[in-house]
Amino acid sequence: MSVQVATPEERRIAYFSMEIGLDESIPTYSGGLGILAGDTLKASADLGIPIVGITLLAEKGYFTQHLGEDGMQTESPTEWDFRKTLEGPLPAKVTCHIEGRAVHIQAWRHNIVGSSGSIVPVLFLDTNLEENAEQDRTLTSYLYGGDQKYRLIQEIILGIGGVRMLRALSYTLLNRYHTNEGHAAFLAVELLREEVLREGRPLEDSDECMDMIKKRIRTKCVFTTHTPVAAGHDEFDYNLVEGIIQDYIPIDFLRILGGKEKLNMTVLAMNLSHYVNSVARQHQHVSEHLFPGYKISNITNGVHSTTWTSRPFQELFDEYLPNWRQDSFELRNVLRIPETKVWKAHCKAKEDMVKWVNEEYGVGFEEGVFTIGFARRATSYKRADLLFHDIKRLRQIGKEFKLQIIYSGKAHPHDKVGKDLIKKIFWHMGELKPDIKSIFIPDYDMAKAKLIIPGVDLWLNTPMRPKEASGTSGMKAAHNGVPQLSILDGWWIEGHIEGVTGWELGPTPTEENENENDDNEDAEEMYDKLEHIILPWFYNERSKWLFVMRNAIAFNASFFNTHRMVRQYALNAYLL
Repeated sequence: MSVQVATPEERRIAYFSMEIGLDESIPTYSGGLGILAGDTLKASADLGIPIVGITLLAEKGYFTQHLGEDGMQTESPTEWDFRKTLEGPLPAKVTCHIEGRAVHIQAWRHNIVGSSGSIVPVLFLDTNLEENAEQDRTLTSYLYGGDQKYRLIQEIILGIGGVRMLRALSYTLLNRYHTNEGHAAFLAVELLREEVLREGRPLEDSDECMDMIKKRIRTKCVFTTHTPVAAGHDEFDYNLVEGIIQDYIPIDFLRILGGKEKLNMTVLAMNLSHYVNSVARQHQHVSEHLFPGYKISNITNGVHSTTWTSRPFQELFDEYLPNWRQDSFELRNVLRIPETKVWKAHCKAKEDMVKWVNEEYGVGFEEGVFTIGFARRATSYKRADLLFHDIKRLRQIGKEFKLQIIYSGKAHPHDKVGKDLIKKIFWHMGELKPDIKSIFIPDYDMAKAKLIIPGVDLWLNTPMRPKEASGTSGMKAAHNGVPQLSILDGWWIEGHIEGVTGWELGPTPTEENENENDDNEDAEEMYDKLEHIILPWFYNERSKWLFVMRNAIAFNASFFNTHRMVRQYALNAYLL
């Protein structure tokens, strides 16, 4: 495979994201949004899409999670030596003005080499420079750290500083700018300022200026929203905004673009983008209700197949489906692979996971015992405690069919409810002893995900509807033949075929019930399916279990991947 050099002149698309998760050695991600961004850029490299990524350095990562014996979460900065991992600093510096101060920005680079030999560069913006004021040197230190002011300044650095850095590094032929969530919406404002300065006209509510926005700015910009609840969209008080940006753009004009009462970064991005998309069909419906009057399309998320397929399954696919790394749709042909080979690959992935868990945490897991997995951000709407809703019933099931449970996930440092949820799960796991072995793995990251997800037998997902925009952990599970038991929300509405690719929880969402959630009913259905279908199939009717495993790969992994997703962006958003 020959590697193609990535030159700025060849880039046509700039992809902005507050977080980008590329691998465990670059901890510049907090969860699904960042992993999705990294998977998008990896697939772009595989497919030869001429794109460049822009993000913040996050010098101290998101945070390292520590869990006490009772599950109490504490945090510390993540230590990683980016100077050994990234190239740089690159030979360019740019400036943003924050509260009237000049904040200098440099960049570091990581090159993603795709299966095609194509390279996608990712730029990491950094303000830790000697020429900056002390308070400005830490502006790119922490991902989602600090208060509203810190967050707003970070978003200015990402959007405005990101565009300026691209210019300084000679990325001059870009014709599409993709905003992954609203954090980077200032990039479109910077593009607008460039046009205004070029023509020497004022930024104002005039027909000429609005026509310029429509013809020159919106045509260049693409926006993806990932948030299905109003409170999840970044908003800033205009007094705070004005104090930070000062005369960068008239506040009255910014109100026209970003909302009258507060600066809503999603509204700003939508008003300055020609293409706006949600990340699942159901999420499109929810987003249109949140933002009536806006045209919102849908491109359902995916995961990068090579990244999230365990080594045993990679080797199996290499043997039977030699083109799967270049074209993930090849995974539909997994039905041609003997089911004994699929089972053997799963057993090896499970062996690796069990060995790791026992060596690291001494929990005494067994390879032959049915294992339930649940790992995602610890926040209330995910309902991580639903599995423990009726401890007596769960214990009875565990006595009839042996099972073990593995959990993981971080709560945001300021999310007390999320932290209390982890403590509650610890308590319930203690209640289950000695009948059911269980473990909550601390400090969930990409490396641990690559062991946990392929190594369990069932992936559990229990969010409150309709708060799951898409969800991607179940897609990762599908790539490893791990079926999912999930609430019908997000991508699972599209990927679910009952008893074929996995199992549903709760009713099919309709206009009347989509906001209704009943813990008692959902838990009862979960226990019933575990006791009467899932566990009997696993232990007593292995052919039925393998039928679901293979279909999870053939139907879901072959479609819910970033190769398909990036092709949709190219056709629907980038090439218009």
